[in-house]
Amino acid sequence: MLDNFYIAVFNYYKQSLGKISLKIALFYINLFELSLYLACSAFFLAFANQMNIPIMSMTKFWLLFSLISCFIVFKNWLRYNGKKRNVLKAKVRGKYSMFLLWLLPIGCLAIAIILFQVQ
Repeated sequence: MLDNFYIAVFNYYKQSLGKISLKIALFYINLFELSLYLACSAFFLAFANQMNIPIMSMTKFWLLFSLISCFIVFKNWLRYNGKKRNVLKAKVRGKYSMFLLWLLPIGCLAIAIILFQVQ
């Protein structure tokens, strides 16, 4: 799924922006993956808080999330660099709406903010 989204964003911006499309597609996939993990972790944190299960403090949560974020950015940088991107471009043939693709990370961030308000 993430590979399809990356290639869709890359192909869309490649026509008009050229090499800058690599940075935009990498930024998009990092933003989407981080917002998705943030929404899931906010859900589990809010669920545990409502069930009165002490899991971790907010300081530890943000420290863990920042470490995971660094890992995800580095993983995506390695994964979508060079040969793997060329293989994906040859395989993936999906058409997605750019409006909906950019709405996904924004929606995940909105859900995460709402779930953080539960605490």
